[in-house]
Amino acid sequence: MTLKPADGDKILRDNFAPWVLELGLVVEEVGEGTAVLRLPWSERLAREGGGMSGQALMAAADTAVVIAVAGARGGFVPMTTVQLSASFQRPVTGRDVLVAVTISKLGRTLAFADVTLAVDSATVAQASAVYAIMG
Repeated sequence: MTLKPADGDKILRDNFAPWVLELGLVVEEVGEGTAVLRLPWSERLAREGGGMSGQALMAAADTAVVIAVAGARGGFVPMTTVQLSASFQRPVTGRDVLVAVTISKLGRTLAFADVTLAVDSATVAQASAVYAIMG
């Protein structure tokens, strides 16, 4: 089954903690092993100095991987983060962030993903993730 952005938004609403939903993530695209989510700018996500917090960016990356795995599997299945690593390259101030995920390998029990977080086509952070698929 090919997922649509509305399916990704439903996965968010049905499976994520309230604090994750408060990030305001919106699924822009979801494909077979890909996803793009928008993390809207919010003063609530800013740290001292006005830049978006790394914690918000990491949570967005982690959440986007779930949507990409769901796209690859044709729907949501229980899964959990095994590893998430990020490199921050520049600050984000006053702008939405697009979080693009590509699943590089999908196995029966593990999924590997590459994540690019960008503002206006400029990369602000990159992450890699490994997920355990439990269902």
